[in-house]
Amino acid sequence: MEELTNILTRLLAALLAGGLIGFERAYNGRPAGLRTHSLVCMASSLLMLLTVYQWELLAAAPLDTVRVDPTRMAQGVMTGIGFLGAGVIMKEKFTIRGLTTAASIWITASIGIIIGMGFYSAGIAATVLTLIVLSLFGWVEKRMPSREYSRLVLRFRTRTVMKRQELNELIRQFKIQGSNPSYKLEEGGELLEYRMNLSTTHANNFQKLADHLSGMPGVHEFTIVPIGD
Repeated sequence: MEELTNILTRLLAALLAGGLIGFERAYNGRPAGLRTHSLVCMASSLLMLLTVYQWELLAAAPLDTVRVDPTRMAQGVMTGIGFLGAGVIMKEKFTIRGLTTAASIWITASIGIIIGMGFYSAGIAATVLTLIVLSLFGWVEKRMPSREYSRLVLRFRTRTVMKRQELNELIRQFKIQGSNPSYKLEEGGELLEYRMNLSTTHANNFQKLADHLSGMPGVHEFTIVPIGD
């Protein structure tokens, strides 16, 4: 009875820890939420329980055939979690999403391993710190200045083309820096296409540039697409 109570306590503790982290992810609309994190944490704890109670499970086995090495089970768990974490990372054109959720799945598995070994104090501390990172640090990230990147594709009719120097001056007016320019003629030389990377410390500068370009009579068409750094 004591053994069953101990097992249930560890599984429920892992379920609670994973559920708290999963709730934060689900609340923020992430692909891996409450159920995923709860199951990851509980599964990690369950597999570590196999290591903890292997002497009882293999009591009839010869002593020299049993090797006690909990780290091997932990390594196997983390290897499997790597595939699950990779599944939530998505690439949308030039933007990569899901890295934080993949990291949260990884730390959730680690917490499950620790709880499965009965190290409750470390599991509680890791759960609290993880929630702080996901919530408080996320709030800080949204408010701290950071450089944003976009890809500009701009097409002019060759008879109304803007010179490169004039384009650079226009971009700088909106506190945007351009780099890696390229040029291409299209439609039998009727269109000249500019391509370049843009960077700024405020994402709304891209919107201001787009509003200005949409009102320029010489611009045939343009796109400004966010990209990851």
